[in-house]
Amino acid sequence: MSLSRQDVAKVASLARLALSADDLDRMTGELQKIVGLVSQLAEVDTSSVAPLAHPLDAENVFRADEPQPSLTTAEALQSAPRHDGECFLVPAVLGESGAA
Repeated sequence: MSLSRQDVAKVASLARLALSADDLDRMTGELQKIVGLVSQLAEVDTSSVAPLAHPLDAENVFRADEPQPSLTTAEALQSAPRHDGECFLVPAVLGESGAA
């Protein structure tokens, strides 16, 4: 695939980049090299290579999710500045109706 100066100018315009004539010429040459390298990758036979989701072997590093002893309600509310014996009491942040 070949890129023209007009192709690069159009992409620069879509990206809202203002390129000078010299920058446009330089970018056209650089993008031509990049497209050439990508074209070389397309020529490699990968039919015997299994597709990867990640280049490294992934392992689950989390511990099993098992119930553990926890605080009682009274212990959790012990240092709360305001509570009703069952829940934390906090200032309303959504207004009177509760609608956003």
